[in-house]
Amino acid sequence: MTQATIEAEAVAPSEANAGEVAAPVLWEEVQAEQFSLLRLAPLPTDRATGGRPLRFVEFGRAERHSREFSLLRMTYHLPGQKTRKEQNQLDIWVDHASHAVRVGPESGLQIEPWNRGLGRFMLAQGIHWAQKRWSEYKVEGTALANKDALNEDTRTRRDHFLKTQGLEVAYADPQHLKGSVNEAKVGNLNNSWNTDKVQIVEILDAAHMLQQAEQKIQEQEVTIKKAEDRVGKYRRDDSGLRFTIACLVTFAVFQAGLLIWIATHR
Repeated sequence: MTQATIEAEAVAPSEANAGEVAAPVLWEEVQAEQFSLLRLAPLPTDRATGGRPLRFVEFGRAERHSREFSLLRMTYHLPGQKTRKEQNQLDIWVDHASHAVRVGPESGLQIEPWNRGLGRFMLAQGIHWAQKRWSEYKVEGTALANKDALNEDTRTRRDHFLKTQGLEVAYADPQHLKGSVNEAKVGNLNNSWNTDKVQIVEILDAAHMLQQAEQKIQEQEVTIKKAEDRVGKYRRDDSGLRFTIACLVTFAVFQAGLLIWIATHR
């Protein structure tokens, strides 16, 4: 079970109550309109995901409001990345009639690449958005997938992900197989994320980073030019030494031949 699956199951409704939390389709085609830059910090290689180098992500969001509903849609993209419609997207639906907050899409949060802190970041952003206006609303409780509880490590990771954001996980059996997330007040949730993994980069900060990178490239070009000059000098010196050695060898062979001729013609 991957971290992406853990996060997806953590925020996805179960089959049992999917009908109760189905999101309205009035804004189904909404696309991101506001964008910012995220920096994914380089992390140690993970045995499950492999290398985790420095990456930059385009994070987008869009809001819609009506008398009945409000929507925050969040997406992110990496350079050159091709994803399906349901990937890398998180919706926060607010039902004003029932004062309820629901997390979508119903298929769950599908993150690629996973294990980089993006799932927690997006959920924290959604919580912060809901808390600004509807802190008294309730996040509806939902049952958790039983398959995650079959592996203790997977279950622990899933529960940690939920509890970190302030959601309470309860179990109906001592084997911890039948789990559920209890209803929670929006204002009591945690809207923070792991800033050691994901940082929001402001425009001026991004410009400063590009300027520093350009300066380092220029410095490296100067260093490379000096190194190439030294290598060229060593090559010229090496060619001179090879010529000198060749001359000495030729002279030594000539002397040896002369001595042999003298010795055989006495």
